[in-house]
Amino acid sequence: MKLIKRSPIIAVIVAMALCLGVAVAYALTVGQTVQNVELRDAKNNPTMIPLLGTKLVSIFYNDADAADLNDPLADALKAKNFPKEKYEGMGIANLKDSKAPNFIIRKIIQGKIEKYNSIILTDPDLILAKAWDLGDCNNTSVVIFIGKDMKVKYVHKGAVRGAEIDKVVKMVEDLIK
Repeated sequence: MKLIKRSPIIAVIVAMALCLGVAVAYALTVGQTVQNVELRDAKNNPTMIPLLGTKLVSIFYNDADAADLNDPLADALKAKNFPKEKYEGMGIANLKDSKAPNFIIRKIIQGKIEKYNSIILTDPDLILAKAWDLGDCNNTSVVIFIGKDMKVKYVHKGAVRGAEIDKVVKMVEDLIK
């Protein structure tokens, strides 16, 4: 039986395709429809994500170790004082990847609830990260805007800064007109 030699170029192409496939599989994209999931409120009670499908909603999905990473964006949005009937923001704390004990995280959450007058939930087991294909969320923040139609309008992993903050604020203004 004669063995067929495989080209190293084909092996590289197959490996690249597999890597790209994995990268795409872990990427929430603009235009994608999301489903609601059950998480936990600040007192550890089960709850669905409120407000989805009722208005434009921003979700700051933060590893508790990176809780302040996108405060500049949250501050810019708060300063605009958008009408609550059209837009509202919330935070979701990724507890699974945090090194901090939950009681400390919950204390931080209470401070954020007071500062931003918003909803903050907790995700103890990467439920949202898995359901929405957010990938590795350790030590970072993922900012997601979901429209009334349950479609992703914006998603950004990491710090949102400078001109990108202006772009997001303008997007919100345009979406709530």
